[in-house]
Amino acid sequence: MSGLYIERRGRGDVPLVMLHGWAMHGGILAPLADALDARFDMYIVDLPGHGRSRDAALPLDPATCAAALVERVPPAMWLGWSMGGLFAMIAALDYPDRVRALIPVSATPCFVRTPDWPHGNDVAMVRKLAADLDADYKATVDRFIALEAMGSADPRAETRRLLADAYARGEPDPRVLREGLRLLETTDLRPRLGDLRRPSLWIAGQRDRIVHPEAMRWSAQAARGDVEIINAGHAPFIGHADELARAITHFTEAHA
Repeated sequence: MSGLYIERRGRGDVPLVMLHGWAMHGGILAPLADALDARFDMYIVDLPGHGRSRDAALPLDPATCAAALVERVPPAMWLGWSMGGLFAMIAALDYPDRVRALIPVSATPCFVRTPDWPHGNDVAMVRKLAADLDADYKATVDRFIALEAMGSADPRAETRRLLADAYARGEPDPRVLREGLRLLETTDLRPRLGDLRRPSLWIAGQRDRIVHPEAMRWSAQAARGDVEIINAGHAPFIGHADELARAITHFTEAHA
């Protein structure tokens, strides 16, 4: 057993794996799961070190997690929000016979800015987060959550909602928080996107301050996929769950 916690819910017949972002857990996606309940059979994962998978023996490594998950879920569409999008992308690339479609939500193949990638974040910001984790990891996570809420229609309310939900399943393991930041700093899947063999829908927040919508547009084009821009911040499932669900359902029906 991998030790990964997977919540299964939904009354529909379309299998959908759902992966959360850094320092969060699967429960954070509840508003979207509620909106998708009638159409999908959802497998909502807590990644290693997070939520109810806090004591999982697996490292926070996309390839390792994808290998463990494909053994436990049926062939399905895979949705990944933020850092979870990297895990979904790796699964789609490594297991095309098990991943029927890919839906990154506010997720980029390359998180940091490089000379040929202006859509990323300053690497110094990521390294400062990593350094601050050692001093006060909870305050560091709280600051990142506030950054996630920037750009939303009501940043204060969204921050309160994310903060309230973030620790609902306990605090994440500081070790995997550092592993997650290393992933964000070092992973670059741009060269592999052209190898995707399944349909993809890249959903971006127009006001996202963490993953630039142009990164999502570029990725959709590289993957020969579709793009949907929602007038939301980094966490579009808060306040825009119905709009997000409509986009996912329309994409599913188009590629059934």
